[in-house]
Amino acid sequence: MAVYNFQAKATDGKFVKGEVDAANEAEARVKIRAQKMSPIKVTARGTEEVKKRGLKLFGEKVSPKDLQVFTRQFAVLIGAGVPVVQSLEALIQGARSPAMGRALEKIVDDVEKGKQLAQAMATQPHVFDRMYVNLITAGEEGGVLDGVLNRLAEYIEKSVKLKGKIMGALWYPGAIVVVATAVIIGILVFVIPQFQDMFKGLGQDLPALTQWVIDASEFVKGAWYVVMAIMIGGPIGFNMYYSSSSGKKVCDAIFLDVPIFGDLILKGSVARFTRTLSTLLQAGVRIMDSLEIAANTAGNWVIENAILKAKDSVSKGKTLAEPLKAEKHMPNMVVQMISVGEQTGNLDTMLGKIADFYEDEVEQAAETLTSMIEPLLMVFLGGIIAILVVAMYLPIFNLASVVAD
Repeated sequence: MAVYNFQAKATDGKFVKGEVDAANEAEARVKIRAQKMSPIKVTARGTEEVKKRGLKLFGEKVSPKDLQVFTRQFAVLIGAGVPVVQSLEALIQGARSPAMGRALEKIVDDVEKGKQLAQAMATQPHVFDRMYVNLITAGEEGGVLDGVLNRLAEYIEKSVKLKGKIMGALWYPGAIVVVATAVIIGILVFVIPQFQDMFKGLGQDLPALTQWVIDASEFVKGAWYVVMAIMIGGPIGFNMYYSSSSGKKVCDAIFLDVPIFGDLILKGSVARFTRTLSTLLQAGVRIMDSLEIAANTAGNWVIENAILKAKDSVSKGKTLAEPLKAEKHMPNMVVQMISVGEQTGNLDTMLGKIADFYEDEVEQAAETLTSMIEPLLMVFLGGIIAILVVAMYLPIFNLASVVAD
């Protein structure tokens, strides 16, 4: 006999959890129905343990898309008047990932024990971040949980779209460079040696360009492990350095000063910061908490530090626009619109308009960058290959001129 954990619906409409001894799942379902309950989910205890180990091995990360879908569905159920626990129980069955289902099960247990929904969600930080929890708190306290959930779903959707635009614009050139490097290395390793064997029988000094290409080919063949170490270890080393606190400060400052790319990164950071702050303020979260959370979502240390400085100034009675005006990377338009929003008492609305503007700017900049980088990289790659080809044919041209003379 095995032990089966089950979730079922009782005749009074309540959701029930429990366990039952049975030889198989079918028998377990029969026993559950005999207790006048409708089984919803029946799993062997051993299966649950395997899932838990698998999740621990591969992580319990929930994708933004899964979180967005859950939030939207949760909002619909709450808006329809379904109690929180029953809404979560229903959503467990349709969870898009095992990690989300497990998190919801733990939240349901905590809520049933008397915790507030926000408190229960705070125990699952790998799924619900601080911003999410703060907005749920505001929704519960204000009695507008469904509205807050809808706002959260829109926020997550826009954040995912914005991040995709930025990453697409930044990764596309990188992918082309990687392919170009692989092609060039392939030519140096497999093509150039064929010409080198032919040049040995010419009995004449090779042109400087040809000799340079042959030397490069011999280096790549002889020290291939160095080349591989640079190509593989370089990105890994950079990622490790960037993951450190000091590395992020240095790199983020440099990123903002890089031509073309820096402007795109700055616009993306401003869009994330203003969208987050607008969403929090509209939900009624305190300005100090909102600024701290918004700073963490900026995605760039320079902008994050500027917002935290502004938070300290606001705590001393100053306006938000005043300290931001002193930051060289903060666009003047953003500072002016924030100032107008503070003077008119519509800061949340003004921040939303700033976010809309910069999200459109990011989209246009990403499209422009992609269309501009592609031909430039093609010309660069074509130029390098042309140099290699010319270098290999120079000795042949020289030999032809000698014979002609």
